Amino acid sequence: MEHNPEAPKMPLPEPTGKSSRHSGRRAGIGAPEILDRAITMVEAEGADALTMRRLANELDVATTTIYWHVGNRAELITALVRRHGARLAEAPVEGDTARDRVLAVARLIWESAITHREITRLASAHGAASLHAQHLELAMARELQESGVVGEAARDALRAITACVGGFIVTTMLDDLVPADHRRTSVLADLDDPGLDPATREALATSSDLPSLFEATLRAVVDSIVPADLTANAYL
Repeated sequence: MEHNPEAPKMPLPEPTGKSSRHSGRRAGIGAPEILDRAITMVEAEGADALTMRRLANELDVATTTIYWHVGNRAELITALVRRHGARLAEAPVEGDTARDRVLAVARLIWESAITHREITRLASAHGAASLHAQHLELAMARELQESGVVGEAARDALRAITACVGGFIVTTMLDDLVPADHRRTSVLADLDDPGLDPATREALATSSDLPSLFEATLRAVVDSIVPADLTANAYL
């Protein structure tokens, strides 16, 4: 048979006996361990540190093992985001009323996104932010249902609350990336508008306490959707 130099080479057989380093045959490894190590890498060093080769080295396996268990890098990131989001949803949701628990879930989304900034950025960059929060949003939908908010009303309520939370997450994340002289406080400090109240101009040049502002805004949104007195609930 004529030899074709362009034909792909057949993989060499794995050595028998004790597995060698990077053989891709490390006993017991599976998708959960791969994803957990990937999450650890991203949180410690950022998304750029997550390469298939680096992850394989960290796990002491061949890169083909990563592909076999979780797929390519895009599939790895999707699975990573899903797993991390499911883990976040394991946190207990506390509150005496459905409204309190809706607030609690919204706070969990906010706090987890800020605490796990690198995972949040990775999920957003790959269009997987909705996957990251899906389990917590499902928990919120259940609490809305307990309060009597169902159907299209529940859909709109969920979107209103998550838009509020998402806006504060974006604001916080942008503050990490925007140069100091381009931040809103620096830009507004240069305002020279004689029609603007001096006290307002001075205040605009200072930073807000975002956690406090988030809490006040979130409460206003949730209170408008889930009143404490369910007989007064406009959605019922």
